[in-house]
Amino acid sequence: MEANRGAPTPPIEFDVAPAAVSTHLKARAIAVDATVVERLRRTGASVSVDESVLVESGRDWWPLAMSWALDRQVPARPACVVRPQTGAEVAAVLAVCNDSRVPVTPSAGRSGVCGAAVPVHGGVVLDLCGLEGLVAVDDESLLIDVRPGTFGDVLEDELRARHGLTLGHWPQSIALSTVGGWLACRSAGQLSNRYGKIEDMVAGLEVALADGRVVRTGGHGPRASVGPDLTQLFVGSEGTLGVITEARLRVHPVPPTERRAAYGFATFADGLDACRQVLRRGATPAVLRLYDDAESKRNFDVDDHHVLLVLDEGDDAVLDGVMRVVEEECNGAARLDVALVDRWMTHRNDVSALQSLTRHEIVVDTIEIAARWSALAPMYDAVTAALRATEHTLAASAHQSHAYTDGACLYFTFAGRPPSEGKEAFYVAAWDAATKSVLTHGGALSHHHGVGLNRARFVPRALGPAFHVLADVKQALDPRGILNPGKLGLPDPYGEVAWP
Repeated sequence: MEANRGAPTPPIEFDVAPAAVSTHLKARAIAVDATVVERLRRTGASVSVDESVLVESGRDWWPLAMSWALDRQVPARPACVVRPQTGAEVAAVLAVCNDSRVPVTPSAGRSGVCGAAVPVHGGVVLDLCGLEGLVAVDDESLLIDVRPGTFGDVLEDELRARHGLTLGHWPQSIALSTVGGWLACRSAGQLSNRYGKIEDMVAGLEVALADGRVVRTGGHGPRASVGPDLTQLFVGSEGTLGVITEARLRVHPVPPTERRAAYGFATFADGLDACRQVLRRGATPAVLRLYDDAESKRNFDVDDHHVLLVLDEGDDAVLDGVMRVVEEECNGAARLDVALVDRWMTHRNDVSALQSLTRHEIVVDTIEIAARWSALAPMYDAVTAALRATEHTLAASAHQSHAYTDGACLYFTFAGRPPSEGKEAFYVAAWDAATKSVLTHGGALSHHHGVGLNRARFVPRALGPAFHVLADVKQALDPRGILNPGKLGLPDPYGEVAWP
């Protein structure tokens, strides 16, 4: 499938008229009466109640919701979609909704895979795609100001073509996702070992709060010490604490050169240990991706090896040292054809398989988590075993996709073919089995996909007593609870959502 450049891309097209599409989730739906609609229009933002717009705004790329789409259902449906063009209009819209106690679900590319952009209680979907484009480029300081509705590929193309710069952020969804979405879910790109995750790239934010106030955080200088870092309070909050209307991000000169290599290990644990040693010695190759034997066979047609792909980019002098460290720590592993890296690069942003598998009645999803190096190998064994033990599972595998000095991200994939009436039950059972195993082994609930609706039930356990601190912050910033209710497991003033 081909992405809609600079606009949301539907995961599965409906074969019926929008009015014939029903909603799947059972939750209290909040209507928006004509008086409120008129007040919203007076903010200057456009307001749509067109059925086709409402249907598409009721879903994202959550894989389970894609199977619902085959049954001509969306997770939920907003009462209206409001599309502001400026930060001031965002603030004005929030003030109206807060005054009227109407729930607001921030949305843009709708590429999230956990249901974070699903308007579970109807109300208003706040479509931020109208807030797009670069605002300013400070080449001397390597900083840019950018609006949240800017799609990733559009931003990267402009930075490279007009300024000789790169953000270095390359999520698989780069053509489907936006800057605001990255920040809302603490996104990671495929070159995160070199450039960091999005929370490492953000220097400051402009945020509209629930009552319409606008605040700016950070952005005045590196490593400032003026109380807690308020920027990071909003990064990862998935629109529950405020709506990001502008971001200041760190960028880099386009790298002049790159190096590639590929290795094969006898066991997944051996490969993990080599990755750990590389990072321990201070080398940070942009890509250090380790695939277990099942994924090595499936993705690269390689038998009897756990494939490690290595790619780095930058100055020749830096790359010489990094690749020398990698080669030394992979001593004893098989040296594989570097064309494997080329093969990954060619297909790394292809998301078409998800739609194809869903249409063939295969229930599939990915579960990305993070953990300390000391926990990763036993966690890999435990989680893949838990998934394989789940009834109707066809396959369970993993790769290590993002590595740091203290640990790494494991990216699990599961697939099953339950009976049609049991698809949702199988999906829930697989997620429960994997997540409980991850938390038991001390892992983080998510590395870069966020929480949304799908993982909300696990957040209180994942955060422990700190969950109450998050709930208190929510109450302080959004006392009426209008911002993205039903997400992050936070108290919901509109009532429970019948999920799972």
